[in-house]
Amino acid sequence: MKKSILLGAVLASLAGAAAAQSTVTAFGVVDLAMRQAKSSGKTLNLLATDGNSSSRLGFRGTEDLGDGLKANFWIEAALAADVGTQGSDTARFWSRRATVSLSDSKLGEIRLGRHKTAARLVIDGFTPFETAGIADISKVYSLLGSAADTLNRADNQVAYNLPDNLGGLYGTLEVGAGEGTDGKKYKSARLGYKDGALNIAGGLADTDAKASSYKLNVIGASYNFGPATVQATVGNTKFNAAKQSIYTVGVIVPVVGDSSFRAHYASSNANAAAEALSGVGDIKLLTLGYVHAVSKRTALYMTVAEIKNSGKSAVAIAGSPTVTAGQKSSAFDVGLRHSY
Repeated sequence: MKKSILLGAVLASLAGAAAAQSTVTAFGVVDLAMRQAKSSGKTLNLLATDGNSSSRLGFRGTEDLGDGLKANFWIEAALAADVGTQGSDTARFWSRRATVSLSDSKLGEIRLGRHKTAARLVIDGFTPFETAGIADISKVYSLLGSAADTLNRADNQVAYNLPDNLGGLYGTLEVGAGEGTDGKKYKSARLGYKDGALNIAGGLADTDAKASSYKLNVIGASYNFGPATVQATVGNTKFNAAKQSIYTVGVIVPVVGDSSFRAHYASSNANAAAEALSGVGDIKLLTLGYVHAVSKRTALYMTVAEIKNSGKSAVAIAGSPTVTAGQKSSAFDVGLRHSY
């Protein structure tokens, strides 16, 4: 009897140790804002999702395989919390990310699946507002008439990420299989260095599209001066003879706790070949905002933004009525963001 009790205790302890080697976490964001948007003489009042951050629902997990080696998965879906649907990409449920990977503390990570592209991580990493809501800085980037489908996230990726033990150096190298679909076969890379107040990174991407190549490259930098963090990027896009140059600058001024005032300005300039294309022209985006941290996971915010279009450009603020080419689009919102 005593032996049976002892054996049961040993087996229970071993089962507990095995279970402790694996973790699964549910996480996400719910973000909604009351918004008024104006374009070309029309006004629209709405309750909008993703005012300050992208609403999402995700699950991620890790299994410790020993000696620093881990198996990982990450699945993440977009959420349109204003209407309770899965978000704008209805063709995919796990549209934001669906990956499996092996990572090693010394050698880095091999990742397979759909996730945000390396070059886009540079664009996202050096703006005070993420790429969400009326502050979405990706609005100033054009596909220049190409069929490229890799500006944000890409399917069928095989990626390698550098380990975290390189003294502040970080980077990603990835390729995506087109699998016979125009605009999906691509390659991208990112290399950066972060040490204390300084962060600097560069990224590039090349996507096969319409028997040509859509190219994107961007360099970003930020520095925390204490009273404020200043961020900036310089980038360009190219497809055949069409080219676009993008410049951005942003600032984050912390106040009490994690609250902060934020501002950024972006300017996108198209060359003559790009301006000859439908819907392409110069764009300027100015955004001002304040984020008030109620807690580590909850924040109230207010944002105001305006896009100025020139030439054939007809880019509208998120949630705005359709804008006429060459005219302004603007919006103001007040919202609540909660992460879990």
